[in-house]
Amino acid sequence: MSVVDNVVERHPLQRMASPSRQASFVLHLLGILSFSLSFKFLVDNPNPANESYGWHFQYLTIIGLALAYMTFVVGVLADITSSRSLFLVKNALLFCSAPLETLISILYWSLRIIDKRLVLPEWGEMDPVADIGFHAIPSLLLATDMLFFSPPWTLGTLPAMGISVVIAFAYWFWIEACYQQNGWYPYPIFELATTSQRITLFLGSAALMTLSASLLSFVYHRVNGSGLERPGNIKPKRT
Repeated sequence: MSVVDNVVERHPLQRMASPSRQASFVLHLLGILSFSLSFKFLVDNPNPANESYGWHFQYLTIIGLALAYMTFVVGVLADITSSRSLFLVKNALLFCSAPLETLISILYWSLRIIDKRLVLPEWGEMDPVADIGFHAIPSLLLATDMLFFSPPWTLGTLPAMGISVVIAFAYWFWIEACYQQNGWYPYPIFELATTSQRITLFLGSAALMTLSASLLSFVYHRVNGSGLERPGNIKPKRT
């Protein structure tokens, strides 16, 4: 098999064998469609957040959704062009977006089961289909991408923890800036918590995000095995 034929069958930065590029393209296209419909829902169903400082990007859910959108847009471009650089960018974005969306799904559904008023304001109720689109589908699609269409992750626990802490506290500073302008927090649980409790909440979220990254990596190796090449060293097979 020639090098060209090998790349057509499976891009060297994709895990799954033929027809990985076609299946990857379909997955990324479905994700873009789902995420677009979720953003359309925000525009078609306005609430106080639409007119507030920070718009809906006050919500970690929407930040995660935007990052997932970026990941899949780059992914579909990589599928079309078979660009090694674009696949590397997609995989780098995926390392952040997959654990973040896993964290969002875990936190949202756990708190909603305890008391939905912790995560949804009085005007924040939405239909079940939209709810799943915001809080379940992104994590499922990103996990599928990671497990079947990406090379093994090589970032260790400490770097993953560092990224998680940076994201958690960057989000905290952001919502505090929004609070100064709007006079209310995006999630009711923040209204109920003291400053020290919010710090504890963000630290706990960072730890949970690190755990999510480790869990996704563990599942990857359980599904695909270990001993795979590092993404930076993967080369097309020679004949």
